[in-house]
Amino acid sequence: MDTTTADPLVGRLLDGRYRVESRIARGGMASVYLALDVRLDRTVALKVMHRSLAEDPAFVRRFIGEAKSVASLSHPNIVHVFDQGTDGDVVYLSMEYVPGKTLRDILRERGRLAPREALELMIPVLAALGSAHQAGMVHRDVKPENVLLTDDGRVKVVDFGLARAIEATNQTRTGMMIGTIGYMSPEQVTTGGADVRSDVYASGIMLFELITGRQPYEGQTPMAVAYKHVHETVPPTGTPLIDALIGQATGHEPASRYADASAMLVAAVEAHRMMPHASLPNGSMGHASMPGSGVGLSAPPATGQHLQPGGPGTTPQLSPSHTLIQPRAEVPAEPRPAKRKGAGWFLIVLAVIMVGAVGVSAWFFAQPTYVQVPDLLGRPVEAAQRAIVSRGFKVKLAEGRHDGKVGAGLVLSTDPVAGTSVEEASTITLVPSLGPKLVTVPGLRDMTEEQARVMLAEAGLKVGKVRRVENPQVARGKVLESRPPAGERVKTGTQVEIRISDGLLMPDVNGMSRDDAKAHLESLGLPVQVREVDDEAEPCTVIAQVPKAKSPVDKGMPAEITVVNCGFSLPDWWMRGGEDSEAGDDGREMRLVPTVVGKNLGEARQELEAAGFKVKIRRLLGTGVVRLQRPIPPDAERPVGATVTLWH
Repeated sequence: MDTTTADPLVGRLLDGRYRVESRIARGGMASVYLALDVRLDRTVALKVMHRSLAEDPAFVRRFIGEAKSVASLSHPNIVHVFDQGTDGDVVYLSMEYVPGKTLRDILRERGRLAPREALELMIPVLAALGSAHQAGMVHRDVKPENVLLTDDGRVKVVDFGLARAIEATNQTRTGMMIGTIGYMSPEQVTTGGADVRSDVYASGIMLFELITGRQPYEGQTPMAVAYKHVHETVPPTGTPLIDALIGQATGHEPASRYADASAMLVAAVEAHRMMPHASLPNGSMGHASMPGSGVGLSAPPATGQHLQPGGPGTTPQLSPSHTLIQPRAEVPAEPRPAKRKGAGWFLIVLAVIMVGAVGVSAWFFAQPTYVQVPDLLGRPVEAAQRAIVSRGFKVKLAEGRHDGKVGAGLVLSTDPVAGTSVEEASTITLVPSLGPKLVTVPGLRDMTEEQARVMLAEAGLKVGKVRRVENPQVARGKVLESRPPAGERVKTGTQVEIRISDGLLMPDVNGMSRDDAKAHLESLGLPVQVREVDDEAEPCTVIAQVPKAKSPVDKGMPAEITVVNCGFSLPDWWMRGGEDSEAGDDGREMRLVPTVVGKNLGEARQELEAAGFKVKIRRLLGTGVVRLQRPIPPDAERPVGATVTLWH
């Protein structure tokens, strides 16, 4: 058992019901976990689809449909499906937990099995497949990995319908085919189609492998193996009864094989009856043991006791467990009968066999005709109804369901799902899509961030980005608005951006004239104190401020600005370029600074740069329109390359 703690699912509670305890197997399409159903207090096996499959909406829809069909099967040799669900990105099946080994494990341990023992394992497998075939289901992936042997000797078949869901979404990859190509029928290789006779073919291949310890067709690549399935014949095993059974099961043409697994089951039971028993040391007839179980597999009793051909529509009946696991009492040897008496018994047995053959033939020819359900997903409901009726099906319209990816009025799902083999004139249930479920974005203005999150969650929406925005009109920490805005109708689960007020922030007035800075701060409700100093900066401009720019402030809070003394005379070197004249070049051209107040910020930048000036942008109200500039025209003359500051 794989108890890897690094697996993120281990320890998780799926759907509030299944507590994942450990991972016990991993395959090409899914991983299997041991879990506890906390609601019913029972151990289950969870088959969790790999992320690449779970992310495909078409696969998930088909997988759910197949799971419903498999859950309807009730047979002692089929692993029961209890539940199906999704939890976030996890798509899973809840199934009967079967402790034991797979048939592949047995082959690895034993190498190969005796012909009689191999038949005793195949008979319950065929019984399970036959039950599914009568219900209109095809397994499509019969192989030793999908046959489980329980610790008490029972045989269980698993993974009905999973291969169909994979196949229907075109997700078969090379890695997956390597695991199953050895059992694919010729028609699966050439056309991709499969019916009940494809399962019969795979059963014949598996029987060959049980007896010989290898698959009949081997090659260095999957394509090489596939070619042999189509063009070669399964070699003999050396046991005539087995070779005849395998030969008919693996015919190249589906019509040459057994009609379904139930028909092959009849032939397998008869072959098992005719095979000699193994002799024990004391000379009595014994029975083979189930690998790894410690439970004996007895031969079936005399003809007619386990195999009971019935009338039309019935199947051959085995023992109640369908495993041929029966306690076997020793039968004392009887004196050899006289020759005439033996001949009479021979005629009686022959008559019983003939009656049984007639019953099986009647049952076979009375089987209904099966047709495949067409793919109607995504089609308009009315068009789908007409298509179903034109093919001889009956139609039932179910209650519609919301779906975020299938538009309203289109077919969301069918029951049975597309590709399922059903009897002619069966009823097909259509589930129409109601389109995505829409909800209204609630009003969040003046709420706190926590209140807004709760409100969105209750409305079925998610919180997207949270942005902080300066706004002196709304108290700090309260919601300004949302995107999409309140009142708009959106899909359930849509992410909503919340914009929260940062209140009033101290503007950056450095470089402004004293009068402009003082007027702007007072317009925001901030009393201003002015401190003048001598400095080599431009006279009457702000060179420092308290509080610092971008600091949160409240109305009524005093602010202090430090301004260069308005009577201070600028030195000649500053007028010739000031701090912009790095090389001390006194001969630079002087130009008048254009007036750009009131212009769009981009347009203003372009005009100043075209005049040969550098541009520095500072935010005042964030309007995108120039409100102030420094130096102030019309008589401001500066060297080419000097910096002009714009506030917007």
